Amino acid sequence: MAAHTPTSPQAVRLGWRRLMALKGASFTVPFFLGFALFTVLPLVMALRESLYREQGSGLGFGEKTVSFVGLDNFAEGFGDGRFWASMLRVALFAVISIPVIQITSVALALLLDAAAQRLADRFRIPLLIPYMIPGIVATLMWIYLYSPAVGPLTPFFGLFGIDANFYSGDLIWVSIGNLMAWSGIGFNMLIVYSALRAVDADVYDAARIDGASEWRIAWSIKVPLVRRSLVLTTVLSIIGTLQIFSDTMLFKSMTPETVTRDFTPIMAIYDWAFQQGDFHYASALSIILALVVGTASALFYRLTNKAPTS
Repeated sequence: MAAHTPTSPQAVRLGWRRLMALKGASFTVPFFLGFALFTVLPLVMALRESLYREQGSGLGFGEKTVSFVGLDNFAEGFGDGRFWASMLRVALFAVISIPVIQITSVALALLLDAAAQRLADRFRIPLLIPYMIPGIVATLMWIYLYSPAVGPLTPFFGLFGIDANFYSGDLIWVSIGNLMAWSGIGFNMLIVYSALRAVDADVYDAARIDGASEWRIAWSIKVPLVRRSLVLTTVLSIIGTLQIFSDTMLFKSMTPETVTRDFTPIMAIYDWAFQQGDFHYASALSIILALVVGTASALFYRLTNKAPTS
């Protein structure tokens, strides 16, 4: 009978670490299952649909057939002037709205960080409440406030002689931008504020001993130390803004002459898929939009998420 070889303490520790690593990795299984089911699988299906086209025979009265067309849908999408006009429209809106939201979020986070802890706790939750309200509910609420017929904002500005039609072509993007800022500032503020609270207070005390003012500390120490959080929130804002849909769709119900069916890229894709019934071309446009959003986010991340040089 073979003699039993005792297990070394090092082997036991290695086996325990592997077991703990497997247990920790098991918590990621639900995420990866959801990611594969709701992200990877729809992307593969959209890519497959984009390679086909539904065509009618004869004068269009015959039965339609689905045929393989390769990259023809993508070629048509890259040359679709109305789709790229909506892309440019949303991109210009993002260039203006995202910096405004980010600057306001950072300013509020810095004010909370400078305030006493008890006072900051009182204001933190109220500032986050708009983010906790569902987007559809928030949009409906602001549509009511913007309404010239029943909303209070138009009569209020009328007291000062200002004819404010928030559904007009001149103010529609201001209305949408205000809605997005109202909903998003609290979330971005909380991320930045959490990053500020994680910084060792000794860093600020050392700066004060050296004679730095609170403004100097905020601009030269606090903001650089939360740079990664700012990059994260900005990337999320880029992705969300370029894919704006529900807000503009609800505004379309109130002002269809201003918010057209291809007002944003997602609205154009929705129109092709569910109004015109061309799922194949809509799939190609959705992949093009995904490439644009991914490229814009990656470029911004690459340009801003660099370690500062000493």
